[in-house]
Amino acid sequence: MKVQNTNLAGVMLIEPEVHEDSRGLFLETYHGPKYEKHGLPTSFLQDNQSLSRKGTLRGLHAQLLRPQGKLVRVVQGEVFDVAVDIRLGSPTFGRWVGYTLSGENFRQVYIPPGFAHGFCVLSAEVVVEYKCTDVYNPGDELGLIWNDPDIGIHWPIDCPILSQKDSAAARLCNLVDRLPHSRRVA
Repeated sequence: MKVQNTNLAGVMLIEPEVHEDSRGLFLETYHGPKYEKHGLPTSFLQDNQSLSRKGTLRGLHAQLLRPQGKLVRVVQGEVFDVAVDIRLGSPTFGRWVGYTLSGENFRQVYIPPGFAHGFCVLSAEVVVEYKCTDVYNPGDELGLIWNDPDIGIHWPIDCPILSQKDSAAARLCNLVDRLPHSRRVA
């Protein structure tokens, strides 16, 4: 397994070892001791799966009082997956990273607490699975608008399909009084 640090401290790109032969393939999608060796969490409290259609954009989401770290992977299809640093006082506050995750490249992204997360669907359909370090609490959720000009994410789509909640999300500059403060990323 290869683990690569990104331009945002704590956000990591993971490439599992894939064993292929004439029968097909095998890979470990999660192995606690190996992930722990690379500084990734080993305690996850919730697993999620979503099915989305081409052009859908989900996000950008975060939780404030019980922030979630997320280990994201694509089972089938392809997405452009994004993390945004929303920690006040962080040297990378308001910056983003994005990676293509697919059922063919087997990449995963770990997004630590204190970051907003979202993805857009590039294939006809996609199945995304992610492990969370805390449980979902709808009353604790923060929504950041996908096309915030202060962040400037270079999404590979222009007119995404959004939920009503995501289309009404706020700009980062309007959320400053609610955001978490920078602390050691776990």
